[in-house]
Amino acid sequence: MSDRFATHAVTNQPPPLTDVNLFACDVALADAIAREGAASAARTLNGFGLTAGSEEAQELAYLANIHPPKLETHDRFGRRLDVVTYHPAYHDLMRLSCAEGIANSTWTHLGPAGGSPDKAAHVVRAAHLYLAVQMEPGHCCPLTMTNAAVPVLMKNETLAQDWLPLLLSRTYDPRFEPAADKSGAMIGMAMTEKQGGTDVRANTTSAIRNGDGLYSITGHKWFMSAPMSDAFLVLAQAKGGLSLFLVPRFLPDGTVNAIHLQRLKDKLGNRSNASSEVEFHDASGWLIGEEGRGVATVVDMLTYCRLDCAISSAALMRSAVAQAVHHAEHRFVDGRALVGEPLMQQVLADLTLDVEAAVALSFRLARSFDRARDPRAAAWRRLMTPVTKYWVTKITSPLICEAMECLGGNGYVENWPMARLYREAPVNAIWEGSGNVMALDVLRVLQKEPDVVEYVTEELRGACAGDAVLAAAFERLQTVLFEPRLLDVRARQLVEGLAKLAAAAILRAQGNTAVADAFIATRIDGAARQTYGQGLDRSDMKAILARATPNRPLPG
Repeated sequence: MSDRFATHAVTNQPPPLTDVNLFACDVALADAIAREGAASAARTLNGFGLTAGSEEAQELAYLANIHPPKLETHDRFGRRLDVVTYHPAYHDLMRLSCAEGIANSTWTHLGPAGGSPDKAAHVVRAAHLYLAVQMEPGHCCPLTMTNAAVPVLMKNETLAQDWLPLLLSRTYDPRFEPAADKSGAMIGMAMTEKQGGTDVRANTTSAIRNGDGLYSITGHKWFMSAPMSDAFLVLAQAKGGLSLFLVPRFLPDGTVNAIHLQRLKDKLGNRSNASSEVEFHDASGWLIGEEGRGVATVVDMLTYCRLDCAISSAALMRSAVAQAVHHAEHRFVDGRALVGEPLMQQVLADLTLDVEAAVALSFRLARSFDRARDPRAAAWRRLMTPVTKYWVTKITSPLICEAMECLGGNGYVENWPMARLYREAPVNAIWEGSGNVMALDVLRVLQKEPDVVEYVTEELRGACAGDAVLAAAFERLQTVLFEPRLLDVRARQLVEGLAKLAAAAILRAQGNTAVADAFIATRIDGAARQTYGQGLDRSDMKAILARATPNRPLPG
């Protein structure tokens, strides 16, 4: 055949960003773990960075998302199955991440060996989660819930004794079998109902105490993520009020509990992970905590999940910016690399600033979990968990949208990773409390926990003292904090202000000068703006981009 019609020579396309060590190429992450007391974990993280950034891992992520989970409610004879099947790639991702301890490493001291908690356990686990999310975000949902469920289960000594050995195992065992016959277990949760959503006190699912001390759970849940978990934390109305229960898939006698999956949610993103609607038909459950104290009992789980929302969103942003910078480094216009063009350079540097701030703020929050016995760290955790979760998750979607635009049409195509990142972007802002819920939580702290507010504001005051712009911003924030008449309508303004000021203070005190100067100039002292790529004309953009590139060294 003549080659006179051969027009498909591929030129000026960037190579795939594969076989990249996601830890070794991430200067902001390395700085964060060193700053927050986890530098000794660098070797382990380096190994997982190689795995998470490998071509094989990217292929697993692709397959797990184009072959989403499927629900089989009945077998061919009409008997109930209530089984969700996943593509093998999903299970491979779970094995990799479970082996790194992402589902449980903060609680190793609760195992048979005992001992004291690792002084940087939450920071180290956060770094592993940050890498796993860049490998594939959907599979991280059950890892987050299992890790967050441990402190809740510790409130029932008998349940903890039975379940902790399985939850602390780093072996992923997906078999649909009684937990006692497995080598590892996962925990999910079913909290919300269609008539109430976040307002869980509107729940109607009932829990009736039986003669044997167990409860019969009956009702419908609108969202139950990771429905193939081995057990679920469930809120239901008992005689004493809204209460928390552990509802396993299998009962002690080996029979299947009456947990009937209705359908899987057809979600915008998070496609590799199943989320279901479920009905409990006199399902057996074990009470955790006291009747009527369900929300107070489960609040620790929500707090740990909110930390993971922030870490995960920071990881999504890092992945998107790495893709955008990589593209610009390998795409040429008139013989010049796109990354060297002033407008593109300013956009990429501007995106990098938010990634740097998100990483700094999220890992500072993780450190407060490690030091919760210190009143100042406990105060930071209490106030800054909703603040950090609000701001980091809120900026993720617009950042990834801008990063996608850097790739042009390629970014909008599903078999490029940017499309998957964009679809994933909103979930952490919604999960475990949307923006208004976070803002209202902050208001509760201001109104009911003045000591917490004082600890945090004093720390911020000290951190801002050496910088005139930050000190002025702190004083402006103080006027909002102590103007009760305006708090209800200015709650979001206050939360965003706290987040940006805290991030700026961390970057100024311990970060890179170019990054800190540019972040403060554009986010604290700059004019209001709606889009990226503005206000950095006097910044050291090459120094900022040198931290963002997934390739070493930066061309040109």
